[in-house]
Amino acid sequence: MVLSSLSSVLWALVFVAAQVILSAGYNKCVARNFGHDSVVCECNSTYCDSIGPVSLPPLGQFSSYLSSIAGSRLEASQGEVRANSSGGRLRLTIVPYQKYQKIRGFGGAMTDAAAINILFLSAGAQDQLLRQYFSSEGIGYSVVRVPMASCDFSTRLYTYADTPGDYDLHNFTLAPEDINMKIPLLQRAQALSPRPLSLLASAWSAPAWLKTNGALTGKGSLKGQPGGKEHKTWAQYYVRFLEEYAKYNLTFWALTTGNEPSAGMMTNYSFQALGFTPEEQRDWVSLDLGPALHASSYPHTHVLILDDSRILLPHWAKVVLSDVHAGRYIHGVAVHWYLDSVVPPGISLGTTHDLYPEYYLFGTEACAGWNPLHKGVMLGSWDRAEQYAHDIIEDLNHYVVGWTDWNLALDPNGGPNWVKNFVDSPVIVDATRDVFYKQPSFYSMAHFSKFLWEGSQRVGVSASGETHLEFSAFIRPDGSLVLIILNRSSSDILFEVWDPAVGYIPSTAPAHSLLTLAWKRQ
Repeated sequence: MVLSSLSSVLWALVFVAAQVILSAGYNKCVARNFGHDSVVCECNSTYCDSIGPVSLPPLGQFSSYLSSIAGSRLEASQGEVRANSSGGRLRLTIVPYQKYQKIRGFGGAMTDAAAINILFLSAGAQDQLLRQYFSSEGIGYSVVRVPMASCDFSTRLYTYADTPGDYDLHNFTLAPEDINMKIPLLQRAQALSPRPLSLLASAWSAPAWLKTNGALTGKGSLKGQPGGKEHKTWAQYYVRFLEEYAKYNLTFWALTTGNEPSAGMMTNYSFQALGFTPEEQRDWVSLDLGPALHASSYPHTHVLILDDSRILLPHWAKVVLSDVHAGRYIHGVAVHWYLDSVVPPGISLGTTHDLYPEYYLFGTEACAGWNPLHKGVMLGSWDRAEQYAHDIIEDLNHYVVGWTDWNLALDPNGGPNWVKNFVDSPVIVDATRDVFYKQPSFYSMAHFSKFLWEGSQRVGVSASGETHLEFSAFIRPDGSLVLIILNRSSSDILFEVWDPAVGYIPSTAPAHSLLTLAWKRQ
């Protein structure tokens, strides 16, 4: 009994010491200001800020993690749960019996450009960068999207089967970009991750000889009709990709039916695309892709349709998922964020979920800096971090089960990109100095990916009155609760959280901040 008591005391002291180290600035952000509204955190081969593995305090206490325009970056602190309300504050009430979707995960894309930038760094800096994303001391990415062959974030145009007339894909071969860059980095990421990574494959274009326009770019779709030789070859191309990556011990959780099929229907579209109407996609899945996967060694690989902006929902889902022959091969609907401001989430995501609750919704691409009015990299932009957090919370509150960022790393110009479609990234690599910068958007992602483990289930949360706060609550597999709160206003907002299982949690969301609260409930 005495030994047990001593052991408890020692563990308590260790926990307190860890919190003191954190609050004292252990692995603190090395801030650099590039003239925007906030700062980046600079990392090199020997140092990078990190909050490390996170454990929760005992029942009756809570943990808080704050990032803000003022410069806080996952700043950790603790507080006491109170038995009584502090009164007069906005109250956020947890409603645990209201249960919604379960989380799959969060992540980013290992594009050619991302791989090039990571490999430009020294071995030590590469390891630091990968650890920041994938290790237990990092932010817990569990999803990696992998382009099948080239996209605009490549340095050249290519597919894996560029030999005209090779319908049996005898000459199918992975590219040097896969063998020398993406695959080794994915293997290293997997080795760092405490859990198996969920790999997600997306193709931008079929080989030119399979397409109506004879080119990888521009307006063009598959020749022939679903069920025909071109469509069957394109389905087998997916199977061959899975087979080749499996040789490197990389297996895919899911694949999409093709990146942004609407782009391939546009005249003079400037980079790789393959056009599909929802009717054509429905029939290709039903007659070609679904049967090909079912007959392969990968019948359990998930198939996600659309992989395009949610403005196309619910129409696209109605066309494809209402067909029983296609629907039996499909697991979910993939969405991009680019036109989210055009259509309310309830009309698109909510309606799709209500019509087809057996199919999950998954965010597969997003990036800042894509808008021509604010193009490319903005080092230190807190506004872009808020854009991320707002969209993620909005998506999560409308049944989305995960959210995938675009390039894991880009250069200071927002590339390389062969068509100069430069955008921003949560990590920007400056190879000339052998450093990388963690943008505010990196920490925006972290507030979700670090704390919302796979299997976490969204639960109800309601506000006692009108508020500028945006929020979403989840019960994790271990029974603990996570509440994520975004304050995009220019004023501090005082509030308290009422969890019937534990009591009242007093808190403040500073102006322009993102806050994650977490506590045990049993």
